[in-house]
Amino acid sequence: MKMKKLMSGLLVATMILSMVFVGCGKEEKVEQGGKTFHIMAWNEEFKGFFEKYYAEKHDDGEYYVGDAKVVWTIVPNEGSAYQDALDAALLKNKDASAEDKVDMFLAEADYIAKYTQSDLTMDVKSIGVTDFANAYQYTIDAASDTNGVVKGVSFQCCPAGVVYRRSIALDVLGTDDPDEVQEKLNSWDKFNAVAAEAKAKGYYMIGSDSEAYRVFSNNTTSPWVDKDGNLQIDASIQAWMDQAELYAQNEYTLVGDIWGEAKSQQMLDTGKTMCFFGPAWYYNFCMPNAMDTCSGDWGLIEGPQAYFWGGTWMLAATYTDNEAEVAGVMNAFLNNEEICENLVSKDLQFVNNKKVNEKFASDPNYGNAFLGGQNDTALFVELAKNIKFENHTQYDQACNEGIQQYFREYLMGTVTKEQALENFRKYIKEKFPNVNVDK
Repeated sequence: MKMKKLMSGLLVATMILSMVFVGCGKEEKVEQGGKTFHIMAWNEEFKGFFEKYYAEKHDDGEYYVGDAKVVWTIVPNEGSAYQDALDAALLKNKDASAEDKVDMFLAEADYIAKYTQSDLTMDVKSIGVTDFANAYQYTIDAASDTNGVVKGVSFQCCPAGVVYRRSIALDVLGTDDPDEVQEKLNSWDKFNAVAAEAKAKGYYMIGSDSEAYRVFSNNTTSPWVDKDGNLQIDASIQAWMDQAELYAQNEYTLVGDIWGEAKSQQMLDTGKTMCFFGPAWYYNFCMPNAMDTCSGDWGLIEGPQAYFWGGTWMLAATYTDNEAEVAGVMNAFLNNEEICENLVSKDLQFVNNKKVNEKFASDPNYGNAFLGGQNDTALFVELAKNIKFENHTQYDQACNEGIQQYFREYLMGTVTKEQALENFRKYIKEKFPNVNVDK
């Protein structure tokens, strides 16, 4: 889920990829039953779940799906390296050898449209993935092209909230009870007021100037680039900039990368930060040090504003020679209740299966030990009702990362606010020459 920079030629690459694959579709049928099941991804999160709950490990130590040996290509998303490698592989997929042919690949919310809106990906219903009755609608919308053709499946649903440190909340607010904490933090005005109270007691409210960014970016009412190709900064993004400026100037936050070590250190038992923002995947992916040093000293609330963050989608690559195997994986992580239940109970996930999530939500004996026994699934079930996948474009990743990066330079005092925004516009223009960045 960690966001990294897009490649400079993303738009050009997207256009080239689309043109190359136009018309390729299903007309030239690929012989099925390949002996290698090739998956591309940017990290090993899903690989772990896949090997734990789905693939079979043979005596040779390798994992198999049916008769096909599973081969992974993992390319960290540093500097858009993953998308570069993926694009290169997909361009060659038609004529690639059985060993090199990509069968399935993973994509994130910020750039999934680049692939679903092209012929790089297949209609998953055509290969046997047809039961979406228990899937959350936004996960279907995010993986669909403009004609409503579903191109992928997510194993996660990602409603998000505020993960707060109970001991600090008790000191600052006089309570660590989730319902009472929510009442004290259920608006941005209240949240900002408590930030001042936390500062007075020697605490940070959040651990990075970008910590709350996804709340604002997922509540925009307009896309980053309008239908005429004009860059626009939505009022919600401007509200984030105002808050980030307020927090930096008043030392309610550390100023630094949301993925940085300084913020990560704040999750230790010695940390002085009260609130972090994230979905269920945030626990394992971002808070292992908290799990090691202060598990149980955490709670979860909705916070000031409902939002979602991220997700991982499985997409079927055009020219796969393992259609049945791809469909099998997708169907399993979408509708196999045993697998989904394991992901919740053993891996703290919030799965893309309403029936399974609601089972845990209504279980009086279920609780997340990391959160002091709180039933976070019950809260996520409610928060998931608010998720809509709207105003998303192929420009999202670059814009979301760019605005945080360049505005931080202003917060650190190295440039003026005007220069920071100008640098951001220049950055977008370099990546997308067709976008009009003039104010």
